Amino acid sequence: MLSLSTTWLVPLLGGVLIGVSAFLLYAVSGRIAGVSGILRGVLDQDRAWRLAFLGGLLLVGVVAAKVVPSRFDVGDVHSLSFFAVGGLLVGVGTAIGGGCTSGHGVCGMSRLSPRSAVATLVFTVAGAVAVYVVRHVLRLGGGLS
Repeated sequence: MLSLSTTWLVPLLGGVLIGVSAFLLYAVSGRIAGVSGILRGVLDQDRAWRLAFLGGLLLVGVVAAKVVPSRFDVGDVHSLSFFAVGGLLVGVGTAIGGGCTSGHGVCGMSRLSPRSAVATLVFTVAGAVAVYVVRHVLRLGGGLS
């Protein structure tokens, strides 16, 4: 019998859930499920649905960590400043790119947006370069994957 924890079914299920969620948000409200845009708009417009969406993301993460804690083992944990710099770089990147991986990579690509195709390519290349630098130049690879 196949075990969900050791097969390709878990990532497949996750991808299906992300796709269905993005579709439902668009079908029901006409809004794109770009997390950076949703977060940015919390301070000034349509606050209720944005807070519900972001709360749902957090809640699912907490529930998943309780149900399958082994999926959240990151090995060697770096300092808070390491993650703060990473978060800052992601924030700057989403501002420059006019969106995040969820907005461009999931929603934009499914709409065949040329702008999103370029953004997704840039995200992917930047991610690969970042992994190379962190693991091979800075030698901080440890247990992160």
